[in-house]
Amino acid sequence: MDSNESITRNGNMDINRIIRELMQERDRLQRIINSLEEIQPAGPLQMSVARKRRGRKSMDHAAREEVSERMKRYWARRRAEREEQQPDEDLAATA
Repeated sequence: MDSNESITRNGNMDINRIIRELMQERDRLQRIINSLEEIQPAGPLQMSVARKRRGRKSMDHAAREEVSERMKRYWARRRAEREEQQPDEDLAATA
């Protein structure tokens, strides 16, 4: 639609013509939408199915026990190292 086409000789807009052209455009778009919906498979959108949810992996009971034992050994070593260093610090502080 050209802007010059929608203005009459006396400068007023031809509202009826604009409405008619818009309705034709609406009908054309509706036909396109309908044809695309026929092509689209029924059911949920394919995009949401394609994405997989990411997150933490779950551990079975044996794996959890293994991690637990490993961390207990780790913290026991850390405590032992800290206790070995503490007497040296206590002597330095009293001197």
